[in-house]
Amino acid sequence: MVNLVFLDQETLPPPAQLRRPNFDHQWQSYDDTQPEQVQTRLAEADIVLVNKISLTAEMLATLPRLKMIALAATGCNNVDLEACRQAGITVCNVRDYSKSSVPEHALSLMMALSRNLHAYRSSIVDGRWQQSGQFCYFDYPVRDLHGQTLGLIGYGTIAKDLEKLALALGMKVIVAARKGQVPGEGRVSFEQLLSQADIISLHCPLNEETQHVIAEPEFKLMKDNALLINVGRGGLVDEAALLAALENKLIGGAGFDVVTAEPPAADNPLMQALAYPNFILTPHIAWASQASMQRLADQLIDNIEAFVAGNTQNRVV
Repeated sequence: MVNLVFLDQETLPPPAQLRRPNFDHQWQSYDDTQPEQVQTRLAEADIVLVNKISLTAEMLATLPRLKMIALAATGCNNVDLEACRQAGITVCNVRDYSKSSVPEHALSLMMALSRNLHAYRSSIVDGRWQQSGQFCYFDYPVRDLHGQTLGLIGYGTIAKDLEKLALALGMKVIVAARKGQVPGEGRVSFEQLLSQADIISLHCPLNEETQHVIAEPEFKLMKDNALLINVGRGGLVDEAALLAALENKLIGGAGFDVVTAEPPAADNPLMQALAYPNFILTPHIAWASQASMQRLADQLIDNIEAFVAGNTQNRVV
């Protein structure tokens, strides 16, 4: 009998259907789990399913029975991978499940900001159309994506699918080399991308190298009408620097789906940035189309079944 525990199943809400594995098992799930509850809830677990709950080295050291961590996400920042290596715990993640949803969300943010949809909608609610006395009014600039240069920082599956969408709209796409590295074929330098791109979209993992890859010096290199899109990880951008960039009109606007700490505190710089009509924040839902959620749920169980059968897939550790 294999004991499975899902620590935060509420992060995978309906309509996604999470099937049960095809082997003899005992299943226990919790909507959410606090750090002090992890040890007790996993004491008898062979496999843990987890999305955002942190599994630290200290926690893992108290769980000698644990054999596998099945991540209901691609990112692994919440798990101490080195501790897993030392303990012989297999870690598997889910991959490419949102390869349509996230690029479409990034494109939606670009479109909304380029055409100032949020600003115009708010002005209509405030009665501006009636006040204008005309069939239309031009309080905010509207620009086409066609002919604009999209700069990609990070070039994995999601970035490549976004590139296809952008090219279909007549955009030019450039891809940055890693910060501080000489660009190879098909790349431009990191600094060149910042200065040339009309829209910059972030698609790199969060690690020591990419923490605050966009901060005050980078904002100063951007065009004053450039748009910054982040559907990757909150920590990729210095959020205080972004707020200052919007306040000082160093850039044209920004669209974010991620925050360093989620949910954000009321005084988080991104919450303050919502006062600006050229900033859009969505609650980490770029991945959450109904089709993507179901693919994630299916792949999560596929990974577990493969592990139990001795054919590990999507293995991180």
